[in-house]
Amino acid sequence: MFVEKVIGDLGDKRRWRQYRARVRQLPQSHRAAVEAFERYQTSSGPGGGVPMFEDLAHLFEQSAADRTPLREVVGEGPVEFIETFAQNYGEDSWRNRERERLINASERATGREIRAVR
Repeated sequence: MFVEKVIGDLGDKRRWRQYRARVRQLPQSHRAAVEAFERYQTSSGPGGGVPMFEDLAHLFEQSAADRTPLREVVGEGPVEFIETFAQNYGEDSWRNRERERLINASERATGREIRAVR
């Protein structure tokens, strides 16, 4: 537990490395699109975390395998695409987990029951 508190969840870190390896295997155009979405999503604040990026990679892997043009996947508005995509992951977002951790810390300080953190 101490290690996890210092460096974070090792399972999430492993999943993130696996996701990045999958993205590196995509064709250049698809890889560039995923990396742009990743950059946008991480710079615009907490998003859906690793599960969202794994699903994004899967979507682009499938579109590459099916030879679906990127424009058909993303549409005319890439910002609208990624923001709509990310909305599906709001419940498991970093911000929600951090809120729960804050509530738990407060409850521990007052001796109340602690909620399960996802």
